[in-house]
Amino acid sequence: MNRWIVGARPRTLPAAVVPVAIGAAAAVGVGPIAWWRVAACLVVSLMLQVGVNYANDYSDGVRGTDDVRVGPVRLVASGLAPAKSVKLAAFGSFGVAAVAGAAIALDTSLWLIAVGAAAIAAGWFYTGGPKPYGYLGLGEVFVFVFFGLVATAGSTYAAVGEVTGLSVIVGCAAGSLACALLVINNLRDIPTDREVGKKTLAVRLGDQRTRLFYVVLIAGAFVLIAIAAATDRPLALIGLAAAPLAIAPTRAVLGGANAKELIGVLGATGKLQLGFGVAVTLGLALGG
Repeated sequence: MNRWIVGARPRTLPAAVVPVAIGAAAAVGVGPIAWWRVAACLVVSLMLQVGVNYANDYSDGVRGTDDVRVGPVRLVASGLAPAKSVKLAAFGSFGVAAVAGAAIALDTSLWLIAVGAAAIAAGWFYTGGPKPYGYLGLGEVFVFVFFGLVATAGSTYAAVGEVTGLSVIVGCAAGSLACALLVINNLRDIPTDREVGKKTLAVRLGDQRTRLFYVVLIAGAFVLIAIAAATDRPLALIGLAAAPLAIAPTRAVLGGANAKELIGVLGATGKLQLGFGVAVTLGLALGG
């Protein structure tokens, strides 16, 4: 496979697609939907995800954080691509996201430019800069806010020109599952991250509490969908059809899966997120 496709980490892309789909579905029935703006939101979300992936690859690579790792290959650490090229790929991806976001802002509200700038800055400084906040245990905050609330509620706003209570609730659900992906990734890397001084939330919580946190995030996503159904759109309960996909990964995590076993859990969590997104999108759209 092309090294740049590998570096973009295609398996993480559902984290960018799901909140946009859910946000657009939450807009159904609220007013006329501007579908071109929804499509632009998808471009923004995907390019932010790819940009963050390349940025992390670059920053962790030049710091030596990825010199010893269990997970998927990294471009800089493995020598597959020069650090400068990976950095350019990150900024190129952020640039595409900025252009698509600017088009939405010019057609709705210029305040979205500030939101977009914050998202790009957060993506870069997650592992970049002199004091990356991802090394301080704040990565989950970034993921929850930007790949949950902002991506979902922002897509609803782009679609119909307003943020609804429903979009906030389902945005929190999307953010919970996006965080679950990061938690598993960081759970796997606790030993190596601790050695290089990378104090992720998983390192700070420790192995057992990180495993419990993962389960809380998964369960929380489904609870939020039940709340969305009870308060606004009953057919959102179709989202619960994805619950069986949560059984295997949660069982593995609570059973003590580690190292390479957690790579499989990460894949299963991605499938859960995708299945959840499809089911919730369907329920919201049909109930709108």
